[in-house]
Amino acid sequence: MLNYEIMRLIDTIKIKNAVEKMCIEACCKISFDVIGCYDAALADESSPMGEEVLRQLIENAKIASTENIPACQDTGMSVVFADIGEEVSFTGMSITKAINDGIRDGYEKGFLRKSIVKHPLDRVNTGDNTPAVIYYDLLKGNKVKLTVMPKGFGSENMSALCMLKPSDGEKGIIDFVIDTIDKAGPNACPPLFVGIGLGGTADKAMLLAKRALLRKPGDRSSKKIDAKLERILINKANELGIGPAGLGGNTTVFDIFIESYPTHIAGLPVAVNISCHSLRHREIII
Repeated sequence: MLNYEIMRLIDTIKIKNAVEKMCIEACCKISFDVIGCYDAALADESSPMGEEVLRQLIENAKIASTENIPACQDTGMSVVFADIGEEVSFTGMSITKAINDGIRDGYEKGFLRKSIVKHPLDRVNTGDNTPAVIYYDLLKGNKVKLTVMPKGFGSENMSALCMLKPSDGEKGIIDFVIDTIDKAGPNACPPLFVGIGLGGTADKAMLLAKRALLRKPGDRSSKKIDAKLERILINKANELGIGPAGLGGNTTVFDIFIESYPTHIAGLPVAVNISCHSLRHREIII
């Protein structure tokens, strides 16, 4: 039972300011662990063209960070994960408004491209990259964890969902995931990071796949069955030969992450969410 006398008050201006900063940093500064993937892949890449692309990715990341300019012209649709402690209470504007205000100011101050249209059919730009796609989760504690993921649509357009039959099993999952990566080809700007969602319902699987992309490179699932499948998929994906920028080579994916959830006896939902080589996101705990 909650003790409302010890509720922690957070002014949502802190949320707004944090989101503003994270929007700029996520777009302009590729994280060190991702750059480490570039370096490791360069050492192992067999294709001369693939090696050259990886060198350019490393140089591009350095320039973007030094000059504080976007590493990619597609600065994405803002996806925000807000994990809120149940002992937190907010003052000031609503948290949703604070997040969207932070995105608006971040994209303006960071000179980031505004890419959001008001309706999928009328295609009129909102002019400030809002609204964001926001996922809220209520957790124990008195802190708020915010994660901002600018999702470019070269990779987002390659997302896929398949409602497999339980009898399709592991082979069905592997075939679907590898086929999805193969069809993505150069469109998603490989080498890729791939999030996989297994289980739940159709919408839950898609959310799991996107959340999977928040993991750090090399961070295997804590579930043995999922960790094993991650390794199998990484090897098979890199056997496709798509390579860096789709120009051939043995580095098609940097990593694949699986998040799973219980599901119905009659179903086996599988979702794939692809990130380009940048794996852009920033997080903060308030």
